[in-house]
Amino acid sequence: MKLFSPLAAGALISIGLGGFAIAHDEKQAPIPFEGGTLTITENADQEKIVAFDGKELARNYVAYFDKIVDLAGVKVALFDVGDGGNACGPAAVLVWKPQDGDIQSTTVGAGDCGAPPAAVTQNNFFFVPYPLPGETLPVKMWAPDTGLQVHGDLTYAPLPGTTWTDLDPQQFVDGIIGAFRNEALYKTARELLGSEMANFATSLKVNGGTEKTPSGIFYARGCIPHACGTYDGFMAVDPKAKKLYFAQQSDQPEPKAWPALGEWPAEIRDTMNSALTAQQ
Repeated sequence: MKLFSPLAAGALISIGLGGFAIAHDEKQAPIPFEGGTLTITENADQEKIVAFDGKELARNYVAYFDKIVDLAGVKVALFDVGDGGNACGPAAVLVWKPQDGDIQSTTVGAGDCGAPPAAVTQNNFFFVPYPLPGETLPVKMWAPDTGLQVHGDLTYAPLPGTTWTDLDPQQFVDGIIGAFRNEALYKTARELLGSEMANFATSLKVNGGTEKTPSGIFYARGCIPHACGTYDGFMAVDPKAKKLYFAQQSDQPEPKAWPALGEWPAEIRDTMNSALTAQQ
């Protein structure tokens, strides 16, 4: 079962996520910028170094040039720089040259598993996050004169009016987490998980394709980015009975479960045990 990240779904709200979304095998040509040249070179340790006229601005194992935009008369170059892999996205490196000043750069998202997709307006970059179920995340904006600021909060919400009969696993582009967009399912999940909803959803963030049992119950297992094999999650949905089953590996022999394992049908419990045991 191949694991994948839901980050691709977040790109749907981006105005140009840039080079990280596609494969880049060609060497980046020098980029003319504000009277100088931006470059991406590789050192002996296979690190990619972003520089302006030889002055290093950022480095990591993956670095792609995205684009140059004009924010209220100030040109800003945007790079995607990160560790690589599919669990966390890249950080955003912004490069600009103030009037009568030296070249400047700043990094957004280096400590947050990458930067959210960047939307561009006439005066600002807006970094729009992709909240998990039960999660509220800040929307940040950046401009050369004000720096990085919090613009507001974005809270996950299901699609109003959706019911159990609307559930279709084939439409979950980001894996079984997509089921939480169903309002009826979301309300049931919130009753079961309470304040642990966001923490549990994290255990499905890197998740496998949704599968079905012979009786029509669909399920999937997943894991925390960069920590697969520890605190992995399992989710099963019984649309006919309108019931949910969640489990997560713990420090105890048995996983944490919502509802308690004693309330699980044997078919779902056996499926969960097989799914989580297979990753140990």
